[in-house]
Amino acid sequence: MNNLKDVSVEIPKRRLTVFTGISGSGKSSLVFDTIAAESQRLINETYSAFVQGFMPTLARPEVDVLEGLTTAIIVGQQRMGADPRSTVGTVTDANAMLRILFSRLGKPHIGPPGAYAFNVPSVRASGAITVERGAKKAVKATFNRTGGMCPRCEGRGAVSDIDLTQLYDDSKSLAEGAFTIPGWKSDSFWTVRVYAESGLLDPNKPIRKYTKKEMQDFLYREPTKVKVEGVNLTYEGLIPKIQKSFLSKDKEALQPHIRAFVDRAVTFATCPECDGTRLSEGARSSKIKRISIADACAMQISDLAAWVRGLDEPSVAPLLTALQHTLDSFEEIGLGYLSLNRSSGTLSGGEAQRVKMIRHLGSPLTDVTYVFDEPTAGLHPHDIERMNDLLLRLRDKGNTVLVVEHKPETIAIADHVVDLGPGAGTGGGTVCFEGTVEGLRSGGTVTGRHFDDRAALKETVRTSTGTLEIRGATANNLRKVDVDIPLGVLAVVTGVAGSGKSSLVHGSIPAGAGVVSVDQGAIRGSRRSNPATYTGLLDPIRKAFAKANGVKPALFSANSEGACPTCNGAGVIYTDLAMMAGVASTCEECEGKRYLASVLEYHLGGRDISEVLAMSVTEAEEFFGAGEAHTPAAQRVLGRLADVGLGYLSLGQPLTTLSGGERQRLKLATHMAEKGGIYVLDEPTTGLHLADVAQLLGLLDRLVDSGKSVIVIEHHQAVMAHADWIIDLGPGAGHDGGRIVFEGTPADLVAARSTLTGEHLSAYVGT
Repeated sequence: MNNLKDVSVEIPKRRLTVFTGISGSGKSSLVFDTIAAESQRLINETYSAFVQGFMPTLARPEVDVLEGLTTAIIVGQQRMGADPRSTVGTVTDANAMLRILFSRLGKPHIGPPGAYAFNVPSVRASGAITVERGAKKAVKATFNRTGGMCPRCEGRGAVSDIDLTQLYDDSKSLAEGAFTIPGWKSDSFWTVRVYAESGLLDPNKPIRKYTKKEMQDFLYREPTKVKVEGVNLTYEGLIPKIQKSFLSKDKEALQPHIRAFVDRAVTFATCPECDGTRLSEGARSSKIKRISIADACAMQISDLAAWVRGLDEPSVAPLLTALQHTLDSFEEIGLGYLSLNRSSGTLSGGEAQRVKMIRHLGSPLTDVTYVFDEPTAGLHPHDIERMNDLLLRLRDKGNTVLVVEHKPETIAIADHVVDLGPGAGTGGGTVCFEGTVEGLRSGGTVTGRHFDDRAALKETVRTSTGTLEIRGATANNLRKVDVDIPLGVLAVVTGVAGSGKSSLVHGSIPAGAGVVSVDQGAIRGSRRSNPATYTGLLDPIRKAFAKANGVKPALFSANSEGACPTCNGAGVIYTDLAMMAGVASTCEECEGKRYLASVLEYHLGGRDISEVLAMSVTEAEEFFGAGEAHTPAAQRVLGRLADVGLGYLSLGQPLTTLSGGERQRLKLATHMAEKGGIYVLDEPTTGLHLADVAQLLGLLDRLVDSGKSVIVIEHHQAVMAHADWIIDLGPGAGHDGGRIVFEGTPADLVAARSTLTGEHLSAYVGT
């Protein structure tokens, strides 16, 4: 699979096995794409064809023999859906239990559990229904259902208000091009011309001179059929049209220029009717011991657990026990600082993974294979000990636990280690070592050599050239925090998970400070996207090819005119076989090269476009560096990719095949081009091997030495030790955090040992 090279491996059952190796060495390909994927596929095959039709179809992994497989439960780091109505409570089923509790005990009683659900609208209907069975007969029926959704914000908790001045220039008429919406060109049939030629509006009259009725038609008219040049089209008011086309999508998924437009044109405010609780007035009025379901969801989970413990109702005892267990699991896993109404899209990758673990904590299942993807991501060293205990408890119940991990603290508790490598990408994919942790230490592999690496504290730290002032920050759990973040140095913000680091850095930095933020959000991209398209590298390459051959650049895009017509430029043909796994076969026309044969006859420096996309970053940097193919614009992008340690990636590798660490570094490489004096990095060591962390520190130093200011939110002690200035938040998580417990140099933090971070850092540097 992917880059694995004929790997054969034996993994002990009912033991904790850790898979290590540098980012891109093939760990995920072995654990997730082979073992876990085959286990899930075999289980799906036990269902009937009818049921399989509703399930995701999984391709059979490329493997000869897999014996002794057990049921695999995958707890990965995929971000949870950023649906505006998805909260921590809905994804963990805690809300479902609370709703039943309130429908049984709430006073006044307002209805069944659905009456407390902010995803269920209230519905009323009456009319005649005809049932076609035997003698047909029309029956009069009325129907009503009480839901808990706030009618104003439709269960989102926020309402959007559109700034009309950003949509059009009211001093112009439609014929003069009044619209200022991106993508709305004056000759566009579906957008601008529908308004201008609908017959409802005067296209030559400035918008500010419209009558009341014309303005109503222009902005709010219900969908109406109109004819434009003999074609039937639908005319709809501008506001509903904008809401459907721009606001119904997840904001993060929009293209950058559209997102900038939405940021300018739309203001999101808390819903005035439900005060952001998402619930209707009826649902908020029903209470148990003076607490409504909205109050319960807004509480910190550790407080909510205490409240539930105080309810003594024999009539709902089994429900209370189950709810109590779920809420206690949150605390046990270190997420007691969350609240159930927290939007699931705002959780970090590590938090999302731990939320998914909650359902498995008290599970009585045994002989199951649990597969974890870096369970320590986003965890402070203090929390890693708790995570290790959980992994060992799962193993001790008789389960097989497979963990992909880079942190030495977790590798150290393994019963068995499989180390992949020796390099990344095509340089990896072989098993370099199998055995115990002690054997790994003396094994001489990259992981073994770096296992006991410890970054030392810097002898001298840089002095700041200025400060970024944050005053009275109160985002989330921050308590009126005042802090000066030094500029021109490497500043690290630390603290236990949930102490308020992201709230301080992402939520409180004043607007207009020239900040370039590289967060942990997923890279948006289909299997057609690759490093060349994502970083914008393909543009200068296409232009260079076009110039050298005297043709237009569009020919050198596999998503445009140069695409092979048989596979539409994908290189493979996908055949969907309904409930059987789909088949992907290499396109016979272009042999997987994605381009028309005529395009491949154009050369630059003796290579065609498909050969250039097959090069690794390092090869391409050399190729575009000199000779006929010399292209400075391409070289700059390639230099940044090499800087972040992605020299081994091939330019045309689909983004969907990159590992988590590779995606984050790809993002960092693209952001390094942006004009901004301050870089904010959110846990850049996630998914990085110990050997790569040293390279990252070198990159951060180069950024600072080139005159940039770098602010890093980080838990990795090597980055803390390397910092010039540390800001430590705490002392705990949730409402026990939100305060600054230390500011100063790493050496002072180690000497003081006054905080949790200080204790762990001093243990790390060995003082």
